[in-house]
Amino acid sequence: MGSEHSHGHNHGSALARSGEAAKRPLSIALAITLVTLVVQVSVGITSGSLSLLTDGAHLLTDVGGIVLALAAVTLASRPTRSERTFGFYRLEVISALANGALLVLVAIWAIVEAVGRIQDPPDVPGLPVLLVGALGLMANLVALRLLSDGGSLAAEGARLEVLADAVGSVGVVIGGALIMLTDKPVIDAWIGLAIGVWIVPRAVRLAWEALQILLQQAPSHVDLQEITLALESVPDVVDVHDLHVWTLTTDMDVLTAHLMVGEHADHHGVLDQAREVLAESHGIHHATLQVEPETHSGCEQVDW
Repeated sequence: MGSEHSHGHNHGSALARSGEAAKRPLSIALAITLVTLVVQVSVGITSGSLSLLTDGAHLLTDVGGIVLALAAVTLASRPTRSERTFGFYRLEVISALANGALLVLVAIWAIVEAVGRIQDPPDVPGLPVLLVGALGLMANLVALRLLSDGGSLAAEGARLEVLADAVGSVGVVIGGALIMLTDKPVIDAWIGLAIGVWIVPRAVRLAWEALQILLQQAPSHVDLQEITLALESVPDVVDVHDLHVWTLTTDMDVLTAHLMVGEHADHHGVLDQAREVLAESHGIHHATLQVEPETHSGCEQVDW
């Protein structure tokens, strides 16, 4: 009986190498986003603009995404301690769950507040909303440009967050312009409502995906039956059981399985071919495979 742990550490070291190049643009993008966040929230409070406050709350998630990317880049380069056999990769998932939950609360607040303001709209000046919205949009575009060459998976996640927020900034700019043209401050409440509704499905999806990973559910893009058939097609493999697949963090799937082989099988050959099948056909580079002779018994006693 034998087992092999495929080259999972290579994936982590590759993330560290690619991530090092992302530190500087991530840091600059974080500084720009923080300044824009402070300006948006400050002007939102003083002007009473719901659209600015809602977009500012969404911008806060951009800050969280960029901080998370920086943390992932930094931690990926650190050696794994014996008690943390999977390193810090799950921090990304935990942060995503918290981020999604916070976004849902922000969206609910924005929707409730917007409904009240539509019925009794406060006097919101259009010019500050327009100017600060334009500032937010420009900051998003600069951050997108900085993050476009980041190279790491974490930086790509932060880029997508900024891209989504840019849509909200466009809404704020349109709202500010319409208030100035029509002199109807209620438009600000409608824009805030639209941004809140826009946030909800993204936030729920983010939280749900993170929760699925924490529950170690098999990734949706993985077909367990196809993987089983692929492993069974490896010469000398007569049965595959105890197959488990889960996601460690973004684009890092992990697999364990027992491969039952014929009496005279080449165990090393089976391991090499199985690892190649998983990596090339299914994108799984981190696998632990246990090879068992077909006369082996005892696995059926496992009750989970």
